[in-house]
Amino acid sequence: MQVLEAELEQRWRAMFTALAAGDDVSPTQRLRAEGIMEAAVLMDVATPAALLDAMDHCYRSVYNRGIADDFGGDWQDFFTFPQIPAMAQRAPVYPSTKD
Repeated sequence: MQVLEAELEQRWRAMFTALAAGDDVSPTQRLRAEGIMEAAVLMDVATPAALLDAMDHCYRSVYNRGIADDFGGDWQDFFTFPQIPAMAQRAPVYPSTKD
């Protein structure tokens, strides 16, 4: 479990660090991490709750706040396990015409 957990933490931290810097994260990067999370649960290596706690810890180390602080206490209703809430910040949009 230690190797798997360390790999997941590295992937979560890389994703959250990139997003915090304003960069994007490829769907492949996110989906592979989600696949590892699902496999860990299917193989009885970890529980969803333990993985979500570890992911929240990585999120906190990057953003200095928890996932629930940014996405609400019910964030898991929208991002069901094993989905990772890893999205780029919305780009500023300015009207190009006076209409």
